[in-house]
Amino acid sequence: MADGEGDAEARPPVKAGKPTPPRAVTPAQILASLLFDAWFYLSMAVMGVVLAPLALASRDGAYWSVKMFCRQALWVLRLLCGVRIEIRGEMPVGGALIAAKHQSFLDVLILVMSLPRATFVMKRSLIYTPFVGFYAWRLGAAPIDRGSGSAAVRAMRKRLSELGEENRQVIIYPQGTRLPPGAVAPYRPGVALLYAGTAHGCAPVATNTGLFWGRRSIVKRPGVAVVSFLEPIAPGLKRPAFMELLEQRIETASDQLMREGEAAARHGRLSDG
Repeated sequence: MADGEGDAEARPPVKAGKPTPPRAVTPAQILASLLFDAWFYLSMAVMGVVLAPLALASRDGAYWSVKMFCRQALWVLRLLCGVRIEIRGEMPVGGALIAAKHQSFLDVLILVMSLPRATFVMKRSLIYTPFVGFYAWRLGAAPIDRGSGSAAVRAMRKRLSELGEENRQVIIYPQGTRLPPGAVAPYRPGVALLYAGTAHGCAPVATNTGLFWGRRSIVKRPGVAVVSFLEPIAPGLKRPAFMELLEQRIETASDQLMREGEAAARHGRLSDG
């Protein structure tokens, strides 16, 4: 949903990672996943229309509407597919820059539901996505044009300053896209440029959500999806030091969470057997 691209530097090539192999899927899981998807998109459409006047009336109304949808989606996901969520660490409650690992639409739902007033740095094209774009706009999302170079950086910094003054939690995905568990991609410089322009520092976030709701997969696998708020990075670091520390913290913690999830899945299969 959000994008980490923030300046005119050439993007490093994506490395050929070795994604975590998917677990075996049962017919019951496929059926449950299809039922969830049908509920999810129908509810998004119905609630998106019904709650639009409330979202238009005020920012608080928009947050209430989005959080209600996220809570319901996570409850139905647990009911039908056996996906539970766990939130670890200390969440920011005031103005904050949050750099998060992005593996699944599930981590978007969890962050929006759990943070007091979350919003996103996102590709401008996503503003035109039905329902998602409208509510992202009402939450004050900061859309950017990837090809705008320094102009995009200035616009993002200005918007980040405004959102920080409003005590918002601004989420950016520093790798710029959803990645399957185990895949490798560079951390883009946009997050460092935003970090340099904020007095709040940066809160890294790790996750293993892709094990349970995969990218471009209809299957939702049972287990505990974790979003973990890590030790914040204080303001004032030079760009190379910040980027190295951010990547080290997020990747190390995310790898550990994925190992936990995979171990729990193996234990569950052995118990079932």
